[in-house]
Amino acid sequence: MITRIPIRVECYSGGRADEQPRLLCFGDERLEVEEVIDRWYQGQPDPTAGHAEYFKLRVARDRVLIVMHDLSCNAWFLVAQFDS
Repeated sequence: MITRIPIRVECYSGGRADEQPRLLCFGDERLEVEEVIDRWYQGQPDPTAGHAEYFKLRVARDRVLIVMHDLSCNAWFLVAQFDS
């Protein structure tokens, strides 16, 4: 089971809404996204399971975070973080 920490995300919206995270806010931290390392989409055959977009991001101090955008409820979550 993945721990999901609710976060607030400000996004770049080009061709569609919430296209790419630019700023992450959780706790007392405001982290600018320095690089989108990877992104992927998860869909389930079961329509009740929902769909999500995942982003692997590099932020300040070379930290790497994985955030999830739950498309079924339009909510963002921090699901993993790694320090270099």
